[in-house]
Amino acid sequence: MTYLEAAYRYQTPPGEDELRAIDSIREVYGIQRIQFNERDRTVRVLFDASRLKGDAVARLLRQAGIDVQEQLALA
Repeated sequence: MTYLEAAYRYQTPPGEDELRAIDSIREVYGIQRIQFNERDRTVRVLFDASRLKGDAVARLLRQAGIDVQEQLALA
């Protein structure tokens, strides 16, 4: 397994429905951690890169109702 972390900027803070949907993303094989930073309006996802790609992670977030705007470069 090769773990990568991706960060995405979002516009609108997630509500109760979106957070419930995020719980279902946590059950996707390969997703290890999802962390929100409300101040910066970013979400960081630790995932198994041998199973998922960054585009697939962003798609999962969008399907959960998170309005992902862009993927951020991590230092």
